[in-house]
Amino acid sequence: MVSRLSLSEDAYVRSGAQQTAVKILVVGHFAVGKTTLIGSLSEIAPLSTEEQMTSLSERVDDLKGVQGKTTTTVALDFGRLTLSERIVLYLFGSPGQQRFVNLWDDMARGALGALVLVDPERLADSFEVMDLVESYGLDFAVALNQFDGSAVHTPEAVREALDLLPDTPVVTIDARDKASSVNALITMVRYLQKRAALEHA
Repeated sequence: MVSRLSLSEDAYVRSGAQQTAVKILVVGHFAVGKTTLIGSLSEIAPLSTEEQMTSLSERVDDLKGVQGKTTTTVALDFGRLTLSERIVLYLFGSPGQQRFVNLWDDMARGALGALVLVDPERLADSFEVMDLVESYGLDFAVALNQFDGSAVHTPEAVREALDLLPDTPVVTIDARDKASSVNALITMVRYLQKRAALEHA
């Protein structure tokens, strides 16, 4: 079980090594790339609860811009990534649809922060998810998932469009690319460390 830990506490989480376990949520609206990101990052075989979409789900899930999508997460995705000898991340990906919002109570419990994935073609779809993140009191960073051929936005434009606080990190990633996704998580962890230091100052 992963509990909410400060980044200075220790927990034995892998191969007897003394490390800090950090629970991170990977969130975002429907079809933004959460499963892809966790799959590209996880050092273990990721747990995924993707199921085939049916004609019933097509009636309630907005497929605009993602017409080729055939599966959807129905519970959670889970992966693990060791950032250093001291920090290991447990990544929990949430479903993006409103009908699964009841899962957030359990998923958010003990989480230190959230990485919010954003689709540059559907920025407005992110407001509902960010409202949820803020309602649970989670610090977060924003990762703009820049797919081939998608609209190009600068971090500054995304910050303005999403009405983010000045210190909220905004990074551009390709969820299929491990290096850029790792960079997003490192940016977020550094932000969490800074926030924790300010709270304890």
